[in-house]
Amino acid sequence: MRRRSVEVDVYESVSPGESHELWPVYDAIFHDKADETDWLDTWRKHSERNGFRLARARIGSDLVGFAYGYTGESGQWWTDMARSVLEPEVADEWLGGHFELVSIGIVPDARGSGIGRRLLDVITTGLSQDRWLLMTTADSSDPARRLYAAAGWSVIGPGLTAEQVIMGRHADESAG
Repeated sequence: MRRRSVEVDVYESVSPGESHELWPVYDAIFHDKADETDWLDTWRKHSERNGFRLARARIGSDLVGFAYGYTGESGQWWTDMARSVLEPEVADEWLGGHFELVSIGIVPDARGSGIGRRLLDVITTGLSQDRWLLMTTADSSDPARRLYAAAGWSVIGPGLTAEQVIMGRHADESAG
């Protein structure tokens, strides 16, 4: 079977129609919001933040994955929560003015084909922030966690639950 070409692009803003297109893909991947209205409340706040970036992956006209993030600052929920769990010196080094990779996800049928790595590379290429952060599973055998490690991200501390860790990467660190 011939593998179809994947197109990945990046945007610094999104229209309401583009936001609406993301919901079914987000829901198929994460299943953590009650409905589109619930998701849109958070999405709108995030997509209006400084440094917002969205990378989308398509096979033909089908959206099969996305990644997004923005500049994290003190006073934002995640940054403040991360500060509460990280060692103070780690928090001082990493938090505030960082790029916060909020979500990266691939629909189940498209996983394992390198799309996640392409999204991660595209979303971080050309960032003005020199520190990048994300929160992921504490399970080092999880495919997402292995992806981040292969791309040069390291665990910098615990996450907000016992099942999570916070990973970081400096922009100038080389990836595998």
